[in-house]
Amino acid sequence: MNSIVFKALQVAKVIIQINFCASVVVLMAGCLLSLTPTQSVFNFNEDIYGEMAGSLRIMMLYLGVTEALICLYCLFSKKAVLLVIVGAFLILMIGSLEFYGRINNVEIDPDFVPFLVYTGLSHIVFGVIHELSKVKSLHQNPGDVY
Repeated sequence: MNSIVFKALQVAKVIIQINFCASVVVLMAGCLLSLTPTQSVFNFNEDIYGEMAGSLRIMMLYLGVTEALICLYCLFSKKAVLLVIVGAFLILMIGSLEFYGRINNVEIDPDFVPFLVYTGLSHIVFGVIHELSKVKSLHQNPGDVY
């Protein structure tokens, strides 16, 4: 019975890893495509936003660059716990965008919400699972140091 549970947990871990990689690709693609006026995943209606459309696009560029740098740092330092923090901030960005829209009296594309929730939750789950597997590994092999 334990081997079945162990294999199920291993499969779940692989699925979480694949989902995380997919969420990074979605985030990077969404950010990069936001720079193009015709291929963007999000609606940056120039008539409504005017000059603010450019600032939203620049925000997406910063988000993409930050994501790439954080992922590289976590990969090389093996500190996936930072991804939990990044995921939390991605989810908090929903409120920031709503606030931005209210202050500037513009409607923010509703596609931002599922985009940020998906990428944020994927980062959080991956970071937690990765850190838990490191803790479990340390308990099984006390001599191993990360």
